[in-house]
Amino acid sequence: MHHSRLCTVVIDCQTDDLTQAATFWSHALGKSVVTVDQDGDGRYAELATEEDEPIILLQRVQHEGRVHLDIETDDLDAEVARLEKLGATRVAFVRDRWWVMQAPSGHRFCVVRPQREKFGPHLNRWE
Repeated sequence: MHHSRLCTVVIDCQTDDLTQAATFWSHALGKSVVTVDQDGDGRYAELATEEDEPIILLQRVQHEGRVHLDIETDDLDAEVARLEKLGATRVAFVRDRWWVMQAPSGHRFCVVRPQREKFGPHLNRWE
């Protein structure tokens, strides 16, 4: 048995200025900027959300801008296997931490480990 849930909406930004993108989305969504350099590499900015809301992350990318979803899980291998049975395919294992997947519809998404200290309350339980 394992758990998973939608955890993050990731706004992929094809830009050299992530601060400018974070400022735009902060004002557009009415959320303050938590950080414009989450990991110290200039690739991730985060907007403030409540504990019961999905995380809003901006990611500096080289491809066209788009939005993708992250699904967090307490068992990465089991969740990836479950999604593969539904027709998703593995694209890449990134930084030995998460899987980039592709849905049968062609949409990319990520399967990640828990992102917040409190992993709940809106969990799906899979057996």
